Amino acid sequence: MGGALMVVGAGCFALMWQQQTVCWVFLAGALAFTTMQLMQTYEGRDMTIRRLKRIQGLADLLFVIAGILMCDNVHGFLRPMFSNMTDYINYVFNKWVILLLIAAILEVYTVHRLDRELSKKNIKE
Repeated sequence: MGGALMVVGAGCFALMWQQQTVCWVFLAGALAFTTMQLMQTYEGRDMTIRRLKRIQGLADLLFVIAGILMCDNVHGFLRPMFSNMTDYINYVFNKWVILLLIAAILEVYTVHRLDRELSKKNIKE
């Protein structure tokens, strides 16, 4: 459900439809998706799987930060932290797209690698 909310939120935001609302939809989806993945712990000793789970945690963090920056893009609650508008635009404005892209690439990579590593482990057992 969280992933679906993220897709709907990002798609509607990119198409500039109800941006004031869908940015919160994306953030809620990112929080739900992150919570779901954090609840899936790995208790084993395989270092590859543990590394992939840490990378997945980084991707989750980037999803949440992307959601916060998306909401800031509409509501501008981080603007007072910068002395002028040029610095705000250079450092914050529309940077959610970059974080979302990095998080999505990391997520796709870890999902495929985790599936492969877990299937290899099941074949050995």
